[in-house]
Amino acid sequence: MKKIFFLSIILFIVGCNSKEKKPNSNIEIYDESIISVIDEMAEFEILADSISLPEGPLWDEKSNSLLFVDVINNNVLKWNESEGVSNYIMPSGNTGYAPNLGKGVLGANGMGFDAQGNLVLCQHGDRRLAIIENESNLNPSFTTLIDNYEGKKLNSPNDLVFSKTGEIYFTDPAFGFFDLNTFEFVETPLRELDFFGVYKFDTKSKTLSLVSDSVDLPNGIGLSPDEKTLYVNKMGMLDQNPKVLKINLEDLSSEVLFDGKELSGKYEGNFDGMVIHSSGNIFTSGPGGLLIISPQGKLLAKINFGHITNCTFDTKEEFLYVTGFLNNPKVFRLKLKA
Repeated sequence: MKKIFFLSIILFIVGCNSKEKKPNSNIEIYDESIISVIDEMAEFEILADSISLPEGPLWDEKSNSLLFVDVINNNVLKWNESEGVSNYIMPSGNTGYAPNLGKGVLGANGMGFDAQGNLVLCQHGDRRLAIIENESNLNPSFTTLIDNYEGKKLNSPNDLVFSKTGEIYFTDPAFGFFDLNTFEFVETPLRELDFFGVYKFDTKSKTLSLVSDSVDLPNGIGLSPDEKTLYVNKMGMLDQNPKVLKINLEDLSSEVLFDGKELSGKYEGNFDGMVIHSSGNIFTSGPGGLLIISPQGKLLAKINFGHITNCTFDTKEEFLYVTGFLNNPKVFRLKLKA
């Protein structure tokens, strides 16, 4: 009788400790095809908090670390499992190289690695693409890759993506001339270009070509796996008409992949940074958090991280890393399905 009693107690305790795991209520699935990538049970991990404006996440396979920037504090930071968050490169995007307003969002933003493993940065304050060795440096010396289009200084390069053959596609809005107090762009003679460009920089010939000058405030940028299509986020801050655009790289024709106007009327957030999954699906910041959009323009899922700026994967796409906005200054991680 005693044995039965104690066995009942043990089974009761085990039952209490093995509650069925529930789906994450912040993950909304609209198409079952994305279940092969997204784990509905996965919980958000917070890797960093109280970063003034986290942006530009980039996975560094060499050190098994996440690099990201604090745009306002002009710093590149590093996070990994063993050391947590540490300063990595500072200053990152405003060294006095180019004239600017001297305030605002002047640090580096988007980052990437070249074929040799060097770090390439979009520098708001210095108004250029610059390159530096991928190592910790609190007194850095950058080398300029490109700082002008047809002799006129760039606005403030924002985000970039490398092709397999080494070309760099990047966006050039004017956030280096953005007033964080009024949330408006400042009219100034320091700006030499009267448009926001999307460009291709050929690292071999050192030539810069214009992909588009008609995107109203371009931001995040990504390449399809076959590299025939360039995706660009049109933020819609100026005309309240945000979109994800697709550009055919053979003839540079463009069309709307996803219209975000309806979502922007319901949720907080902008079409900011993006990353392309090996499946071809677009993971992008947007109204309501992070949106997953198919190459055909269908909204597959929404993950409510709050207002975010950008996202990336590690090399094996085991985790999704997400950076938050001013009112959500965190760096998140979400486990994906292998």
